[in-house]
Amino acid sequence: MAATCHYHLRRLRQIRRRVGREVTIRLVLALVMSRIDCCNSALAGLPQSTIAPLQRVQNAAAGLVFELSTSDYVTAGYWSCTGFLYNGVSRTVLHYALSFLCPPYLTATVQARNASHTHLGQRLRSTSWTDFLLPQLRTKFGERAFSHAGPAAWNSMPEHIRAEPDIRVFRKLLKTHLFNPAF
Repeated sequence: MAATCHYHLRRLRQIRRRVGREVTIRLVLALVMSRIDCCNSALAGLPQSTIAPLQRVQNAAAGLVFELSTSDYVTAGYWSCTGFLYNGVSRTVLHYALSFLCPPYLTATVQARNASHTHLGQRLRSTSWTDFLLPQLRTKFGERAFSHAGPAAWNSMPEHIRAEPDIRVFRKLLKTHLFNPAF
């Protein structure tokens, strides 16, 4: 996939000055970034050596759009890496699962903590109403599955973000939370 993306970027580099910046951005998003976005959920839990070629594609795309030379260094501030994308998508799906707005087959793959985690009718400090249970796994490969990777990412968020009921506000808080370390 990285080779195909680099091919499209080379072709776009040849015509970028003729079509202008706006058209270049649209073509990069359509031909390159859409290929990376369509498989970002399969990237959960992969080692950095596997994700690095896709990050190089994104850096090259940013260099093309911002007309940087090949010797210029592209920082993470230009476009996000694929790990941020997957974390945002999986956490948004889990927000929908808590609100009962996603399909039943997705809701069935995760299990939210409920009122059974109480002692004498009081909620334990170690539990939250917005946490998900992590399934017990036998292999490291199983940690890449949505049923484990999604709840693990969700539970790592701050409580004020997980407790937000409005999806628009949740997405804004999530985006801020995910991109703060990159900038």
